[in-house]
Amino acid sequence: MKKVIVSVINDLVADQRVHKVCMTLRELDFDVLLVGRELPDSPPMDERPYAWKRMKLLFAKGPLFYAIYNIRIFLFLLFHKANLLISNDLDTLMANFLVSGLKKIPLVYDSHEYFTEVPELQGRYARKVWLAIERFIFPKLKDVTTVSRSIAEAYKQKYGVPVKVVRNLPAEERVETEPVGKEEINVPEDWKVIVLQGSGINRDRGGEEAVLAMKQVDKAVLLIVGGGDALPAIRKLVEKEGLQEKVRFIPRQSRKKLYSYTTAADVGLSLDKDICLNYRYSLPNKLFDYIRCGTPVLASNLPEVARVIRKYDVGRVLEEYSVEAIADGIRKMLKDDYKHLKAKKLQKAADELVWEKEADILKNIYRKYL
Repeated sequence: MKKVIVSVINDLVADQRVHKVCMTLRELDFDVLLVGRELPDSPPMDERPYAWKRMKLLFAKGPLFYAIYNIRIFLFLLFHKANLLISNDLDTLMANFLVSGLKKIPLVYDSHEYFTEVPELQGRYARKVWLAIERFIFPKLKDVTTVSRSIAEAYKQKYGVPVKVVRNLPAEERVETEPVGKEEINVPEDWKVIVLQGSGINRDRGGEEAVLAMKQVDKAVLLIVGGGDALPAIRKLVEKEGLQEKVRFIPRQSRKKLYSYTTAADVGLSLDKDICLNYRYSLPNKLFDYIRCGTPVLASNLPEVARVIRKYDVGRVLEEYSVEAIADGIRKMLKDDYKHLKAKKLQKAADELVWEKEADILKNIYRKYL
């Protein structure tokens, strides 16, 4: 069997895209090894039908973390046999690129976002460093994939390299789950449920606006499910506005349990702001999770998200971004009972938007290296 080493910088537990890529590689009869990192608060790994390794590092963030992690990945790849390397995102690319050149091993690059355009890098010297790395390596790459058409077109225009689009769709196999009951989340039976989910509920992704909108929505509760750096500020906002009865915080969940909350919701929110190219071109996982769970979507007017919602008619796209517009959108969707009104269209979209169809693009790339 051909050996492939897949590198990523996260702790592997919640990265469904990388897991699905590894499963696709196994289907093609590759021997897969997935490499990531382990944090002090990382949950234990679940069982996987492929090998994995998590590295412990002294630093958890900042320039030293990225430098040390790339050195560790470089040494690991240098002294482990592989027939193919797969680098996920720019923060693992340098180590993979160097080993690929030294050992004459093919390299595939999968960009999960428009890395140099994330808001955390704007106006910082670190962005110049990452841009320098990207400009040096990207034009030399032969096989590149990314998550949306807009990001693919931006890379093609910038570097002249053709980029394949592989959206991060749910696997076709359904997760058997029952919606959480109202009593489990301590909500009256006649109240509606709104959900905002994600492992990256960060600044400018609509958490604060969603909370404030709930002041204008009667008999409804907002479930914020997942993690992110904006959560402490959002919790303080809930306390300041006295919205403890209308907002619930649910920590990061397993896929099955996450779906039980999402399935129970009457509206799913995707409210990223158009503050940077990375957000503008994004196609967030939660959009497809909502569709998979039969939950209609209220979304900000970003091109990739709006294209999916309008194509399948599975929700509403905000014409303007404000607390009032969000509240009005929620009220209209609840009044028109979008949960049932769009049920057939949500089912049709869920049947079409599956990883197995998208994975054919990957298989065409990987088969070359068998």
